[in-house]
Amino acid sequence: MEHLSHSEQETEQLGEQVARRLPRGTVIAYTGELGMGKTAFTRGLARGLGCRGRVTSPTFTIVNEYEGDIPLFHFDLYRLGSSDELFDIGWEDYLARGGVCAVEWSERAEDAFDGSTVRIDFRRGAQHDGWRVITITGVDGL
Repeated sequence: MEHLSHSEQETEQLGEQVARRLPRGTVIAYTGELGMGKTAFTRGLARGLGCRGRVTSPTFTIVNEYEGDIPLFHFDLYRLGSSDELFDIGWEDYLARGGVCAVEWSERAEDAFDGSTVRIDFRRGAQHDGWRVITITGVDGL
């Protein structure tokens, strides 16, 4: 389903709505260029999962962990060259922990994801530079 966000706040609210529909162990694969709202969406996702702490982009750390009712593992694969590098940092261990894994730049490790992966694409709205078109696949009712 396609959603039009007019602001960073709306993007966060959508992330919060999505979080309420996710079971433990969900993997979310994000696609979209820099500055499209992936981290804003993840802030809402964290809030919806009951996570505490300030949500920031994990660009330099590869993964940020947020404890909550359901833990959130926020990955940024921009600096990785392949899925082998993702597995080297313990991807399977994160999956086994039963949290939600939200993965920015997922296309860099596409073969690490299966058919149950939720897909979310972020792109600039054609009518206004600050608007975002957010397409969600794999979450019922969204």
